[in-house]
Amino acid sequence: MKRFSEIDKTDASAIIEFTKILRKQSLRQICGDEIINHGYSGKGNFGQILEKFYFEYEPNSNSEPDFKEAGLELKSSRLKIIKSNEFHAKERLSLNIIDYIEIANQSFCTSSFWTKNAHLLLVFYHPEKDKAIFDYLIKLVDDWNFPPADLVIIKKDWELIKAKVVAGKAHELSGGDTFYLGACTKGGKGGNPRNQPNSELLAKQRAYSLKRGYVNHIIASIAGNESEIYGRLIDNSSVAQDIESVVTTKFQQYYGKTTDEIIVLLDISINKSPKNFHANLTKAILGIQLDKEIAEFEKADIVVKTVRLKENDLPKEDISFPTFKYKEIIKETWDESQFKEILEHKFFFVFYQENSEKQLVLKKVLFWNMPYSDIQKVKKVWLETVKRIKDGRSADLPKKSEHSISHVRPHAQNANDTYETPQGDYVVKKCFWLNSQYIRDNIYLTACRAE
Repeated sequence: MKRFSEIDKTDASAIIEFTKILRKQSLRQICGDEIINHGYSGKGNFGQILEKFYFEYEPNSNSEPDFKEAGLELKSSRLKIIKSNEFHAKERLSLNIIDYIEIANQSFCTSSFWTKNAHLLLVFYHPEKDKAIFDYLIKLVDDWNFPPADLVIIKKDWELIKAKVVAGKAHELSGGDTFYLGACTKGGKGGNPRNQPNSELLAKQRAYSLKRGYVNHIIASIAGNESEIYGRLIDNSSVAQDIESVVTTKFQQYYGKTTDEIIVLLDISINKSPKNFHANLTKAILGIQLDKEIAEFEKADIVVKTVRLKENDLPKEDISFPTFKYKEIIKETWDESQFKEILEHKFFFVFYQENSEKQLVLKKVLFWNMPYSDIQKVKKVWLETVKRIKDGRSADLPKKSEHSISHVRPHAQNANDTYETPQGDYVVKKCFWLNSQYIRDNIYLTACRAE
């Protein structure tokens, strides 16, 4: 086999083909036993070993692509295998650090994101328990150019990140701000704070990143089963469209219609009894086959929430989130907590209201992400929850009457559906909830005002 030093460094195709030799092999199999004493540690050590021993260059944080002459940026990422034997991403794909000062003077085409990541060379590997990192099997290898329709959305994401930084709000950046391109925190527990323009506040260091859902889409494309999994809202020929306008336009024509009327107008057959009825109706309205996922929603990690309203526009129920384990949540920090990670998603709300005949009428839809100031208020609920669990008060967590946005209460099948506490007793499962009044005043009424 040729060594990388023998490859034409200006030929992207040659580099890509050389990289594909890695498929179905481990780094030890391809590089030999000398790799055992690699000397690297930390989260990114697989990539460092790959660069040093296979591509024969020292790992670095240069602003140019790793293979500058060919315009290729090398990235490695972990896979997980789900029960249907499909590959999924274990995490988002972190790219280069955002320079808050420099971004103010950049356009998208001259940005550090685009100059470094326009053409990606991707190596996906599967970490297995009890195996050394150099024995992990590499499952997928290929290059990635952003499709035109995706690039329109990514460009808007980048412009939103820039606008927030220029406004002196880099410290308020959140994954929910954008669709495909995120600004994830990057650094140790201190956050590696950096200066930002137009503000004296330091902002945590962040890097451009592709959301995990978008990485799943890349994986499906490389594996050749994208069309089996996803249905698209936006065709690659429709490069001028964005997700919000496409989705909102499709729903608006059914405002004021009952679910039965919508089904007739769509001329579809849909089972009204299963729990996923509203999810399927959303797919049908958007023109997506019921056995497929909405590609744009999946790529953007959008959380869909269907809300039923009472006559006074107050939701019939608070909105629940996944249950937490008492012994696990106390090990988290707020910045790395599962609840914060969920809240920093972009949400798509679909509101229905019962009419006088007890039929559900489609009222409004809205893409929404929680404002930074509200996330800071929810942080207090989370911190108080953790404190009480540590103090042995797992049965007495923050109530709805204590906080205006969020609270904690049981979310279990019955009284015997429990988790163990740090003190060794068992308490019914609980989760965080968004208060119904907050949903009405800050989400539903926002959707009404947007019309």
